[in-house]
Amino acid sequence: MTIHPEKSKDKYELVVGLEVHAQLSTLSKAFSSDSAAFGGDPNEHVSVVSLGHPGTLPRINKKMVEYAIKMGLACNSAISLHNTFARKNYFYADLPKGYQITQDQFPICIGGSVIVRLSDGSQKDITIHHIHMEEDAGKSMHDQHHSDSYIDLNRAGVPLIEIVSEPDIRSSEEAGQYLAEIRKLLRYLDICDGNMEEGSMRCDANISVRLKGETAFGNRCEVKNMNSIRNVQRAIEHEFERQVQILENGGRIEQNTLNFNADTGETSVLRTKEMANDYRYFPEPDLQPLYLDKAYVEQIRASLPALPRQLFEKYTTELALPAYDASVITADRDTAAYFEELISYTKNYKAAANWLMGAVKSYLNENGVQITDFCIKPANLAGIIGLVDSGKVNNSVAAQKLFPAMISHPGKTAEQLAKELNLLIDQSGEDVHQYISEAIAKYPDKVIEYRKGKKGVIGLFMGEIMKRSKGRIDPQTTNQLLIKELESK
Repeated sequence: MTIHPEKSKDKYELVVGLEVHAQLSTLSKAFSSDSAAFGGDPNEHVSVVSLGHPGTLPRINKKMVEYAIKMGLACNSAISLHNTFARKNYFYADLPKGYQITQDQFPICIGGSVIVRLSDGSQKDITIHHIHMEEDAGKSMHDQHHSDSYIDLNRAGVPLIEIVSEPDIRSSEEAGQYLAEIRKLLRYLDICDGNMEEGSMRCDANISVRLKGETAFGNRCEVKNMNSIRNVQRAIEHEFERQVQILENGGRIEQNTLNFNADTGETSVLRTKEMANDYRYFPEPDLQPLYLDKAYVEQIRASLPALPRQLFEKYTTELALPAYDASVITADRDTAAYFEELISYTKNYKAAANWLMGAVKSYLNENGVQITDFCIKPANLAGIIGLVDSGKVNNSVAAQKLFPAMISHPGKTAEQLAKELNLLIDQSGEDVHQYISEAIAKYPDKVIEYRKGKKGVIGLFMGEIMKRSKGRIDPQTTNQLLIKELESK
């Protein structure tokens, strides 16, 4: 029996909860002094502690705790002052101890939410169930040898936070926006680089469907370790259709752990889904409970930078920028930092946004440069904006000549370069009349067309005037003088 996809979407509701694993940017591992650096030769960053040899004892990484609290505060979570650790037991070749040290009953962050903005302009709160600390497993490589798997334990013991959402997500778009917001927060806080391709941010999706109007959840399937936001969305879309088809054909959804194949866009069973009791959680006997005090938490709160949502509100309300501009600028922490410095030198916030999203972004993209390495300092870019605002240089000349010149000579101010390149507009306007007369004399037939009502030819005259003046005129004033002259003919 076949089903009609569109009818299915109307009949069923998608229910998704996401578990995001973020690898924290600490120097050492969660419970040992081994390096937590990415890369290195296989099994180089290991020791008897991270390998769990008998007689060794773990120690808590203080930075891991601080970073977890930062993320919790950024998500408006309640911070637990009483924390305990547990052992999560399971066998796998890249888990040298046979268990992970994690948090079970007493995670460090409880509740909270992330606000996402959707394409239709609406907003939605995605509730967070909790955030907990744990250590990562190692890495298994199954494609390095024709018959054997290789194990690299450098990642074993690297500190993670796991951000567990409530099953509040109802579309792949919401999932994508939620992950984008989580990644932004991690990067703004400078606690994780959010690089999903390298595995420093990974996502598991718990996906189920139910008839619209139902309150009980259906059986869920968990899709593991996807390495891009788009792949998470693709997996959700595929699972929705797969599960609906099974139910429409009278089947039952088995609660399995699934793998997502990015090449085919399909999921496959990895293993039968474990339940919590399968992991045989019990308190970690080698770690004492971790007690925090309110003063420590407030100290961390005071150290938080301005976060993307705060900056978005500032830009759209205080600076009156369009929502699109604010979204683009706040999408990246370093871009927002550059913009913050730029607007300390100019009050023309819209022009600052236009330059940043236009000429600057184009240059960065074309040359593969990060904005942190951009040669033009915010003060000098503000100088270009100031020349345009004061009428000393027109905008097209600023973009086409002054901006490239400043890239070649970043140590010079906009005023210096404009003088050296003879780009300053003749404020007296004496030459403008000459340029207008020459342009009109060159196209007498077009003057006749203009007087007969073909007003579009004025662009031809302006182009000729700009060419003759080499851009050293004020286009708006010149356009008015040109019209006056044409009307008098």
